[in-house]
Order: sequence, then structure tokens, then C-alpha cells
Amino acid sequence: GQQKFNESKGVIEDFPDVPVKGQKPPGGSKIWDTCSIPCDVTVKLLRDEKHSICGQLQQSLLAFGRSTRKLMRDVMEEQQRALDILSSQVTELMTKVQTLSSEVQRSNTEMYSTKPVQSHGRDCSDIKDSLVSVVPKIPSGIYIIHPENTDSSFEVFCEMDYMGGGWTVMQRRTDGLTDFKRPWADYADGFGHLAGEHWLGLKKVFHIVNQKDTRFQLHIALVAKNDVTSYASYDDFRLDNETQFFSINLGRYAGGTGDAFRGYEQEQNQDTAPFSTSDVDNDGCNPSCSMENRMVESCSSQHNQTGWWFNQCGLANLNGSPEDVEQSQGQRTHILWDTWRQNGFPHVIKSVTMKIRKIATNN
Repeated sequence: GQQKFNESKGVIEDFPDVPVKGQKPPGGSKIWDTCSIPCDVTVKLLRDEKHSICGQLQQSLLAFGRSTRKLMRDVMEEQQRALDILSSQVTELMTKVQTLSSEVQRSNTEMYSTKPVQSHGRDCSDIKDSLVSVVPKIPSGIYIIHPENTDSSFEVFCEMDYMGGGWTVMQRRTDGLTDFKRPWADYADGFGHLAGEHWLGLKKVFHIVNQKDTRFQLHIALVAKNDVTSYASYDDFRLDNETQFFSINLGRYAGGTGDAFRGYEQEQNQDTAPFSTSDVDNDGCNPSCSMENRMVESCSSQHNQTGWWFNQCGLANLNGSPEDVEQSQGQRTHILWDTWRQNGFPHVIKSVTMKIRKIATNN
């Protein structure tokens, strides 16, 4: 019996860490807890969990992709709808613009073709006579006139406060800014601005002065560079028709400037002369004429392509313009009225107005 006991004692001594019954192990029960779930089970659990998370993630990504595509489709459809609305609005606007422009064109056509323009009178004298008892002071300005026996109305500038008023302005030059180098068509129809420098037009003047039972006076008001003023007046003024190149016919002269239209000698006389321009030459220089010891083929060319009643070439051209800046010595116009002189030299003229007014006739 003694021997067996010693053997077992020796076993216990060989494994001193093995607990003896009733004795707690020093580290508590942790070792047993850790090993309570086998490792391969833990690995399997982890693998399953990973698969499940991956699956969920894939599902989420697919759902996100689907919703993104739907959102983009919705946005594009919305934009397309907006574009469709815009394009229909643009089409509508274009239609409206076309309708409006055709309306404007139609009303313009109507205004200028069918409806006669309401005129203020037959000429400025007529307007003055009809307003003088109604208006205390008739203003100067642009009026519409409709001369007798014509089918056209047109605008003119009426001077109502100069020497009794009633003047229809047929030419005005003040600053040299309107070009008077013009062909026949421009002189026939008129050019410039009525309130400023202009030439009313030979056709219009012809209509005014050729009304039946009328007689017109021509008044030329001149202003020199030194501000001296004077005038030339003719008590009977009329024009022949266009087939006779609007030849001028003048009555008796009065004024302080001298009668430059008739000049000093018969060959300088411009009364009864036809109107001439650079492209319609009626100046009597056939083939040429002598002027200040020079041979001149065209008076209009000699006077810088301006139009006037030239006669080889004469002493008057109220439409003259300077050849160039050097020659004009700062003059913006080159108005010629040779008989208006001071100390033997012609005045340098800076402005002129030609105007006509009806004068009482005995019949």
C-alpha cells in the first residue's frame, strides 16, 4: 500500500499545475470559456456574416443604380417638356411678330396710298390768311400744303414772322453742312432738311407758283460774313414746266443788293434761263463760253457741280459751293450775288434764304 501512495504523489509533483479536487485554479475559468465555441464554427459564422453583408451591399448598389437612372430619366423628360413649351412659345411669338409686321406694312401702304394727307392750305400765304383771324400769333415751322390742281400734298417751311409772314421757303443756306453738289433729279425733287438747309425742289415750286389766278413774289434775304444784311425782291416770279427745264421768269427788281439775276450786260442776264445741273446742261455755253478770260464748257462744273439758272454763266448762283477747303479759306458756302458789293468788292455771303409769297392780283 505504501508503494502506491508514493507513486501517486510522484504524479502530482510531476504536474504541480493540475488542480486538486476542491482547489480553485489561480487563473479562474477563462480558459474553459474561450474554448467553449470551436474555432471552425466561428470561422463559418464569420464567413456567412461576410456573405450576407456583401449581398446586402450589392442589393443596395443595384437599387441606387436603378433610382439614379430613373431620376436622370425624369430630369431629362422634364427638360424635354420645358424645351417643347419654350419652342411652342417661340413659334407663337414669331407668328405674332409676322402678323404685326404685315399689319404695319398694310397700314403704311394704306396711309401713303389711299388716305390723302390732311393739308393746312394751298401754300404758306393761304395758311396765313386762313389763320390770321383765329390765331393771335401764327408760328413759323413745317406745314403741309396742297397746291391747287395738283394731286400731291407735301411739307414746306413757312416763315410767319418775317416781313408780314406767309412766306414759303424754297431755299435756305446757313452752315454749309448740306451738300449742294447734286444731279438734276435732286434739284427737281428737293433735298436737305426743311428746318435747316434745304432746296424745296423745282417740281414743288412749280406747283405752288402755277396755281390759277395767283401771282408770286420772290424774296432773297442775304447775310454777309460781317453780318450786314440786305435783300433782292422780284414782284412777279414763276417757273416754266419740266419739259422747258423750269426756266425762270422774273418781274421787276427791288432791294439793296443789285439785280445780279440780270447782271450789268445783256449776256449776263439769267432771267428766262432754263435750270442747269452737271448732268443736264442748259447753260448756253455751246461748245464753251468765256468767263474772266477763261474758256468754260459747263457752268455747273465751274460752280462745283451745283444747279442754277445759268446763262454763260451769269453773276448769281445762290446754290454755289466751294471747290475745296484751300480755295474757300474757311468758307462753308460759296454763295454768289456779284452785284452786292462793298468798296468795289463783292460781299462774302454766309447765309441766304429764298422765299415766295402770294401777292394780291387785281382780278
